[in-house]
Amino acid sequence: MPLLIRSFTLLLSKSASQSSFSHLRRSHHRNLLRLSSSSSDAGSDATSDVGRSPNPLGMKEEADPGSVEGTDFLIVKYPHPSLRHVNEECTEEEISNGLISSLSKQMFLIMYAANGVGLAAPQIGVNKRLMVYNPSGDPKKWMEETVWVNPIITDFSDSKGIEEEGCLSFPSMQGLVERPKWIKVSGQNLKGKTLKKKFTGFEARVFQHEYDHLDGVVYVDRLINDEEREKVRPRLEELVSEFGDGGIVELKELTPP
Repeated sequence: MPLLIRSFTLLLSKSASQSSFSHLRRSHHRNLLRLSSSSSDAGSDATSDVGRSPNPLGMKEEADPGSVEGTDFLIVKYPHPSLRHVNEECTEEEISNGLISSLSKQMFLIMYAANGVGLAAPQIGVNKRLMVYNPSGDPKKWMEETVWVNPIITDFSDSKGIEEEGCLSFPSMQGLVERPKWIKVSGQNLKGKTLKKKFTGFEARVFQHEYDHLDGVVYVDRLINDEEREKVRPRLEELVSEFGDGGIVELKELTPP
């Protein structure tokens, strides 16, 4: 068993029952972030127009990559317990001994194989505060790859935008989500160095979507109204039925910060 998989065995056992982990192993779905529209520029004080464009960035449609060479991790779907579990901070030892670096590389492999733009560790059953993304979704643009270890949002705009989001932990469904147009963040890189950044536009939305996963929040918790929630309810019921016993099915009704 590879060192990384062995080292995270305890984390996986905490985040899922044996039956749900077996279900994870059988699953052929790969569930990565899909955002179908970028948020508006941070300079505007008004809330953006509602966006429902299916693919404004010209990115490839998400795909089920099957088995991804270079990793044994699989992607979880709602209502897998890992999506709601408490996520622990990455420790100094895990950063210094290369475990977090190795995990992030495997997360990028899965993300690109599924034509995604971002992935959080809970989505592969590892309840650690770790997220990766590349806004372009293009592995050739590796300079845009970003890894955040133990990130926090330190400030955000009063102005907000409403855009349609989807998530491959919730396949075949989308909904409108309101989020701040800009955010300030702090966290660590793979060497443990502290970083501080400000993000606007699409990258701000990608970051917030992935960051929510680290707090046990999923995008359907943030759908803007009852109409949006009712639209996805039939698909949510299908996912619960497909998953079987052991899932956490309760959803929240959250407003943006």
